Amino acid sequence: MRSLTALFVLLIGFMAPGSLAHAQSTDPGSKTDGSTSVSATKEEVNQLRAEVAAQRQTIEELKALVEKLAGIKTGTTNASTTNTGSTGNAATGNAAVQIRPVADSAPVQSNAQPVATPGQGGAHLMNAVLRETEPPVVVAEQAQPAPKKDAPLTAGWNGEHFFIKSADGQFSISPYGYVDNDYRAYKGDGSPADTFILRRARFGFQGNYGSHFDFALLTDAASTTGSVVRDVYLNVRIRPEFQFQAGQFKTPFAQEAGTGATNLDFVERGFQSMLYPSAASAYRSPGVALHGDIDGGVVQYWVGAFNGKGYAIANTTNQPEVVGRLRFYLWRKSKNEWLKQLAFGGAADRGRSRGLSGDQSFSGTLPDAAYTFFPQFAINGPVQRYNGEFTYIKSGFSLRGEFDQLNMSRNNVGSEQAGGLGFLSLPSIIAKSWDVSSTYMITREKQPENGTPRVNNPLFGPDTPGGKGRGWGAWGVGVRFMGIEAKEPGANYLNYYTPGYVPTFDYHTFEYTVGLNWFPNYWVKYSVNLGIDQLKDPSTIGAVPQNYYVVLQQLQFRF
Repeated sequence: MRSLTALFVLLIGFMAPGSLAHAQSTDPGSKTDGSTSVSATKEEVNQLRAEVAAQRQTIEELKALVEKLAGIKTGTTNASTTNTGSTGNAATGNAAVQIRPVADSAPVQSNAQPVATPGQGGAHLMNAVLRETEPPVVVAEQAQPAPKKDAPLTAGWNGEHFFIKSADGQFSISPYGYVDNDYRAYKGDGSPADTFILRRARFGFQGNYGSHFDFALLTDAASTTGSVVRDVYLNVRIRPEFQFQAGQFKTPFAQEAGTGATNLDFVERGFQSMLYPSAASAYRSPGVALHGDIDGGVVQYWVGAFNGKGYAIANTTNQPEVVGRLRFYLWRKSKNEWLKQLAFGGAADRGRSRGLSGDQSFSGTLPDAAYTFFPQFAINGPVQRYNGEFTYIKSGFSLRGEFDQLNMSRNNVGSEQAGGLGFLSLPSIIAKSWDVSSTYMITREKQPENGTPRVNNPLFGPDTPGGKGRGWGAWGVGVRFMGIEAKEPGANYLNYYTPGYVPTFDYHTFEYTVGLNWFPNYWVKYSVNLGIDQLKDPSTIGAVPQNYYVVLQQLQFRF
């Protein structure tokens, strides 16, 4: 490229003097002193003009050649430029070569125009060098991503609850709750008055963070004592076989303790629930638990530690309450429809009571509140619980059974007062309870183990997912037999320093219940239970053995 530049400059240098010489000779001359003058002929002038025109054409051709060579070397094609001059020739469409003064050191722009002297038509040459056009640096304009908009949330109804979910599904939350309105009627000496009662009014949220974290918060506006918080916990699902739960939740001791209030077959839980851990606080206690489903739920397990005192109350001992539970579904994966939904299992629990903190034995008030069959006593020392359970379900039929035992120690529960028992240990209090129940769906819906039957033909309200049109709703019947007995062995301490006598309490009671459940739709249930409570050995002064008749009605709605 530099050789082309030098060639162009030399040609201009050689041709310019000749043009000037011929131009000087064509000018007419005269002598002022009147001497003879030498004048050019017309033919000579025309010849000089033709030579100048030829030189100009040669210059333009050389310039075009240089521009063409420069365009081939750089590989670029600029926009065509038009050079107007006195000759009226149009410039070529080749890429323009920029001719700049030596002093001009500005970088070459791809859209630079040829340098021209204002007011003159032709190209103006000056002391200059031909600069080689640098190949333009083509910067690929990166596609700018569109401004990231916040992904919209999704909300709707999943067939069970309302929900709000992030667009990627990593976060979801669902409000849920249920309300139980009861009317209770009693007949029997010393029984409570007939009354309406708001049994439960619970509201909360449940949801997940990603695929490994579940959470729940549940409160009870109908709570009259203690905390209104029922559940507040975080569950970490590392694997289905290994999960970790922490917070306040139900102690995983027995099958009916794990049954939700909306899924009970009867208005109230059975007598065995009086012996559950944290029975005074809706079976809930702060703690932690490991649990999981092995082999797709063939085996389920729970191992946990709790403070054993119920609603967010500090423990009174240095020993937590430890519970372990196993449940087996040995035929869950088999093709035998008769045994597929047979489950059985058991649990054990061990805690500790503290007499100096005023710990008492279990409450003997029946779940339907008809009467209190067993008094409470001061306890101190180890507390053990044992459980055995089974569930059998075949289509709309269910059969359930459960047995529980509670042992409460009374170590050093005497008095230091004169004539008292001193710090003597008394025999342990032992209570046992059992429950056998059966239900059947008259309208042929399937009976779930821990859930609400899918109403095939709802009477009104929203259609059940998978329903079959309108009808009279779902109807089910149930029967239940349960009993409980408790014994506080007596003792006679005939000694000189601390004589005393502890009477024996050995009471038991039974209940027979028949019930009817009506589901106008999947989210509303009306239940009627007729119970006959048989008090064999009264535990209160003035009471006599008799039967109590109790009618429980409950209207429940949930969302």
